[in-house]
Amino acid sequence: MGHTEMVLAVAGLNDNTIADLHRRLAGGDLSTFRPAERAAFAFARKQARNPADLAEQDWQQLAAHFGAERALDVLWWTCRCHYMTHVANAFQLPLEHENVFDGFRPEKASVARP
Repeated sequence: MGHTEMVLAVAGLNDNTIADLHRRLAGGDLSTFRPAERAAFAFARKQARNPADLAEQDWQQLAAHFGAERALDVLWWTCRCHYMTHVANAFQLPLEHENVFDGFRPEKASVARP
């Protein structure tokens, strides 16, 4: 199980919902996602491929969907995730077989589902 799936499980998504999200993301057709989600995915993809290509308009589009404060959250998390991926790849760190975040699940998850 990947770290993303682990965090989604802790957020309250069940295995079927996580598998569906994974399938839709891996398929490349983002049309089933909300506009704000598509904007975040586009930003993260561009950032991953070549961060130097990010421009003011990329930030403005993200902020238009999320507001400046939440857009900063998206920026911070994408930076962190890209960094962690590079570190894990550099050291060839294997993923855990079980959810290391189990036990941190909130009592009631309030997760917006597409």
